[in-house]
Amino acid sequence: MVKIKEAILVEGRYDKNTLSQIVDATILETSGFGIFQDKRQMSLLRRVAEKRGLIVFTDSDGAGFVIRNHIKSAIPGKYLKHAYIPDVFGKERRKSAPGKEGKLGVEGMRPDVILEALRRAGATVEGACTAKQAQITKQDLMELGLSGGPDASVKRLALLKKLDLPEHMSANAMLQALNLLYDFSELRTIVEELER
Repeated sequence: MVKIKEAILVEGRYDKNTLSQIVDATILETSGFGIFQDKRQMSLLRRVAEKRGLIVFTDSDGAGFVIRNHIKSAIPGKYLKHAYIPDVFGKERRKSAPGKEGKLGVEGMRPDVILEALRRAGATVEGACTAKQAQITKQDLMELGLSGGPDASVKRLALLKKLDLPEHMSANAMLQALNLLYDFSELRTIVEELER
């Protein structure tokens, strides 16, 4: 497994699943065209791009390019890298028929094709997967009153609102976003400010 510094943006969960088996990286989803309506998700993508860099890795069909162009218009190019998959005709295993244009998406690509696309995009490859740096954990969220306690959901919602993150984020998605943007001491300070 190859570790990549930048976050990678894909269209959906099947693309994310495929990539997570090949690379150790933060993988975010656009929810297809859902990204057009979700201002908070776009705000999160902007912040992640500014802090870590963002590799846009959409399908090679027309819809993938519409999403890619939307991201390009919303986030300054200096924070973006673009990975492109080749036009390969066929259908993904889970589908009963090929997509509208008959091309395989990111989820249908072989691992070597995905790694080559990321290399060509200029991904910062950090080598083989190693132990992760200390990150904010679910236990940390419990200690801060953001999980498992009486008002935890209210506190989480207040935190998401303060950080301008999407309010419908699951606890796991919130944890991933927090680890992209903050360390534990920064998070503790923010939570303490909220409690005042």
